[in-house]
Amino acid sequence: MTETGSPDVLEISDFPDPKILEDHQIIVKLESSGINPVDAKQRKNGTVFPAKPPHILGIDGAGTVMEKGRKVTRVQEGTPVYFMNGGIGKHPGTYSQYCMIDEAFAAVIPKGLSYTQAAAIPLAFLTAWETLFDRIRLKKGEKILIHAGAGGVGHFAVQLARIAGARVCTTVSSPEKKILVEKLGAEKAIFYRESDFVEEVLDWTEGKGVDCAVETVGGEHTSRTVSAIRAYGRIGMLLDPGVSNWKEARLKNILCGLEMVLTPQYYDIREGRIRHRRILEEQASYFESGALQVHIERKFALEEARDAHRLLEERHATGKYVLCSQ
Repeated sequence: MTETGSPDVLEISDFPDPKILEDHQIIVKLESSGINPVDAKQRKNGTVFPAKPPHILGIDGAGTVMEKGRKVTRVQEGTPVYFMNGGIGKHPGTYSQYCMIDEAFAAVIPKGLSYTQAAAIPLAFLTAWETLFDRIRLKKGEKILIHAGAGGVGHFAVQLARIAGARVCTTVSSPEKKILVEKLGAEKAIFYRESDFVEEVLDWTEGKGVDCAVETVGGEHTSRTVSAIRAYGRIGMLLDPGVSNWKEARLKNILCGLEMVLTPQYYDIREGRIRHRRILEEQASYFESGALQVHIERKFALEEARDAHRLLEERHATGKYVLCSQ
């Protein structure tokens, strides 16, 4: 990223290869990099940590350990790993051939998953996991509304909620996305462009409202979502609710939780980053068994990053876009 602006500011450039500076660091030869909306937002508005460009974007990465420091014990050279690291202006990101990372932050890729699938997981999956289980504390048997259930975060949230024993209602924009979310475990799919999702949710819950919701749109949409939640319910918000009308939320005693999966990177909270790795490790068996699936709409070569960003901004992707080395 040579400056802020349109996708045209993304250019292929040569950078020095990363070097191991501490005993617990590893060098990873990257095979794939996940593409997330936050990448496009930073390209357009500036990185989270303001610094003079050029910046290497990309937070999700998957590849093979190429070199390790003297005290590295968790992985070996040749180990396939995936992780969230850099890409917000403070450290180089994963739109690259190589990167350096502390071994404590890298998880071993679940058996049976490709590098492409693995790179699509960390940021979106951990966002969904934290929203469901840290912010709104989803319980078995509850009814939940998940917005954009066919999106990057949404398609993981639908599956995790189903595994937790919840009943899932979600919003979609096309018949194709309806088919996907129902395959992933959603009980009800609402075409939000054709009907009022609040009315649909209230009808589904016999007028009571859902127990909780995952709000992925922000702004005034947050207020509308509150109207679909029962009294004493909960809402997990991924984006800034802005100047939303909070009167109804207060009257209903709605418990509101804000989710930002990049907090440990932003504040250098080591234990938070290690916890992210552990969550990925604990959930690996679900990916290996097929209980959790990764939906990738399209793969791009590194040289096609501009095209990927254009598509990301022009329409809502189904699942994830990924940059690949081949």
